Amino acid sequence: MFRNNFSNKKGFTLIETLVGTAVFLIIATASYQAYVSLFALISLNQYKILALNLANEQFEIVRNLSYSRVGVTGSIPNGDIPHIQTLTRGGVPFIVTTTIRNVDQPFDGTLGGTPNDISPADNKMVEVQIDCPTCKSFTPVNLTTTVAPKNLETASTNGALFVKVFDANGIVVSDASVHIVNNKVSPAIVIDDTTDNNGFLQIVDAPLGVEAYEITVTKSGYSTDKTYPSSGSSIPLKPHATVVLQQVTQISFAIDKLSTASFSSVSPTCVSVPNISFSLTGSKMIDQDTHKYSSNLATNASGVYSNSSMEWDSYTVKGIDTSYDIVGINPLNDIAINPNSNQTVDLIVLPKDPNSLLVTVKDGTTYLPVTDAVVTLSQDGFSIDTKITNQGFINQTDWSGGSGQSTYTDTTKYSSDDGNIDISNPNGELKLKNAFGNYNPNGVLESSTFDTGSFSNFHNVSWLPSDQPVNAGAQSVKIQLASSTSPPTVWDYKGPDGSSGTYYTVSDSSISSVHNGDRYIRYKVFLSTQSSTSTPNISDISFTFTSSCTPPGQVIFSGLSSGTYHISVSKTGYTTVEADISVSSSWKEQEIILAP
Repeated sequence: MFRNNFSNKKGFTLIETLVGTAVFLIIATASYQAYVSLFALISLNQYKILALNLANEQFEIVRNLSYSRVGVTGSIPNGDIPHIQTLTRGGVPFIVTTTIRNVDQPFDGTLGGTPNDISPADNKMVEVQIDCPTCKSFTPVNLTTTVAPKNLETASTNGALFVKVFDANGIVVSDASVHIVNNKVSPAIVIDDTTDNNGFLQIVDAPLGVEAYEITVTKSGYSTDKTYPSSGSSIPLKPHATVVLQQVTQISFAIDKLSTASFSSVSPTCVSVPNISFSLTGSKMIDQDTHKYSSNLATNASGVYSNSSMEWDSYTVKGIDTSYDIVGINPLNDIAINPNSNQTVDLIVLPKDPNSLLVTVKDGTTYLPVTDAVVTLSQDGFSIDTKITNQGFINQTDWSGGSGQSTYTDTTKYSSDDGNIDISNPNGELKLKNAFGNYNPNGVLESSTFDTGSFSNFHNVSWLPSDQPVNAGAQSVKIQLASSTSPPTVWDYKGPDGSSGTYYTVSDSSISSVHNGDRYIRYKVFLSTQSSTSTPNISDISFTFTSSCTPPGQVIFSGLSSGTYHISVSKTGYTTVEADISVSSSWKEQEIILAP
């Protein structure tokens, strides 16, 4: 009988081959990585040995110098050692940084202390740092030694310069970079060093000089503080440092982490407005006339300006745009930017018209914005306008563009009418149509949809003129409002009691609270007359609201001519403030403080 001699022979399946290959690759890769890591560790140790040997070389050079020559060239103490060198050892380039400082030891007193050491340069501290930028994972090597003189001290003919650095909270800043230059001696003195753990840098035995030492202090990610030169009548608050014979000159500097400030230019309905110019000025001063920070800025095409290198300070925004006025600022001037923070600022803007007065009302105790303060502007005894803080407004003054507009984009258009409304006789007014000398008995007009930009609370609805012809009869003008969180297909119009059966019949009426929390709103105006020879007319319809883009504690008066105006600001629980204000520019902000 024939037998298959190959039936008991076994081979490797494809799966077994793949598994075996994967295991081999894992082991091989691990072995290779271990080899690479070991090689890197060996190389790193070799770099460290070269760096230590190089540091010892520098110390040997110092030991073989006379004491008077132990110093950094062009620094204090001045000597023969370069501050920064690039030296190659074993084919590897190293950066060698040498710092040498005079040290005032306390065993014989200290300069300016008790007892007063008039020879404060007791010895010298030598610090050598070796770095290798081309060596992977290399940590700089720092070694320090002290060099003492062989001879007895003699009275110093120099002085001392102490620099102290702290942050916005008065906490010392260690490792701050201090750059000191004295160009009044030859060769010039240049010192680049860092503060110690106590925020101090002490320069002992510094040559004398009146406003000779220019000092700049900073740190990575921090602001910069510095001294400034005197120039004519300009006397800086922090002049270049003066070093006096056998005296200590101590100067303090304040730096802290930088912050980000973002400015958005938007309309009162939260729509971005691009390319708005404004000025930003800090409160820190270089001298009595010069601000440390003062710049003219502008938002971009998206209505945003952002700066991630802002120093902590209080800043003031002013409007300088030729086409738009700032009608509100949130938060209010002065805008506090704290260290290591992100501050957002909304600039609410409207087209220029032509002179504007922004009134900011603050609480005299907290200096926070005051809501619902009544601000009345008058001139020559005649009231011009009255506004309430924390309320934005939308109004329509022209309907001559006709019907057919769903969303309020063209300010001369509206949604629909019943054919009995005259919109162009004259332009800018609503009247009943006149046919053959007789006015229609009634007419209805429905507005486009107004977008407040965010969920809002609504306050008052008004129209002008508020008084209508007597012959037209009582309630010849009636209005209803409809609102929603999103534009509906059918609008539900309501009156002051929140129902569809009532109407707003008196101008400046309070809007029903049923609309609060909505974003989109429409009005419907009903005109009627009891006489065919008389018609009511409307030249302006407006309503006030509060939204996220309503400036807090502020109102704007636009369309002003140059001149002196009287302002009255009042609120229950506060003392009324009366003031005369001169308007002589296109934009002005007036701050009013109300005392409780």
